[in-house]
Amino acid sequence: MNAIQTSGLTKYHGRARGIIDLDLTVGEGECFGLIGPNGAGKSTTIRTLLGLIRPTAGQAQVLGMDITKENTRILSQVGYLPSETAFYPNMKVKDVLRLSARLRKKDCSAEAQDLCRRLQLDTQQKTERLSFGNRKKVSIVCALQHSPSLLILDEPTSGLDPLMQREFFTILRERNEQGATIFLSSHVLSEIQQNCTRAGVIREGRLVACDRVETLIQTNTKRISVRGNVRLEDLPGVRGLKGSDGTFSFLYDGDVKQLLHTLAAGDITDLSMTDPDLEEIFFHYYEDGGDTK
Repeated sequence: MNAIQTSGLTKYHGRARGIIDLDLTVGEGECFGLIGPNGAGKSTTIRTLLGLIRPTAGQAQVLGMDITKENTRILSQVGYLPSETAFYPNMKVKDVLRLSARLRKKDCSAEAQDLCRRLQLDTQQKTERLSFGNRKKVSIVCALQHSPSLLILDEPTSGLDPLMQREFFTILRERNEQGATIFLSSHVLSEIQQNCTRAGVIREGRLVACDRVETLIQTNTKRISVRGNVRLEDLPGVRGLKGSDGTFSFLYDGDVKQLLHTLAAGDITDLSMTDPDLEEIFFHYYEDGGDTK
């Protein structure tokens, strides 16, 4: 059984685009990343999967359950972390965690205590006095304390300092090793590259690429750095050309022989060629709307 499976999943907000014809499969035990900037459709995808908003068209199953008919059961079995959270006023952190556990009819006190210790969260604080980062920590504990088999996390590290981000991903890796499936949305590409096995790129509500992370990176595009005097502006295949003081850097997906011919005609003192990282591949999809294959 797949943890998540969609077919033609579409959501419009009135006339405004949400997601369009989303075909996506996430296997049990995967750590899957959904990449896209704000407004691309990441949160709409997640809220539709959880049944918080109804799809306009298409079908989807989460943990084998239909999102429109069994969303209550889905919510009871999933750990969900929204991108933004709000809490009841005049409550302490410990009260919020206890309420979350009671709603699930589980004793989560031991797990909550361990998570609070690792995330350095003071449970005696009032929620209205919490910083944005500490509110995010409370949400993380609420999502994880009942040890769900599927974690759906929407921009989970916003507001966390680098040390807490590292500890958070350590916790996620431990959960994944224990068999939990992780569905993580982010616009921080390094998070996806370092922590996910597979990723999808969402652009204007459509899934434009979906593969293993290492496969997404393995393209015909190369990152080129050149030092010297050479004219590159008119060379087909050059993208993102940047240069100063005789040093040039650019992405290249054209004819290698033509590149070498152009470089040989110049006065070159240094040359390096490397594979681009996921961030550069991602921006190719957004800036050029093309395929890197």
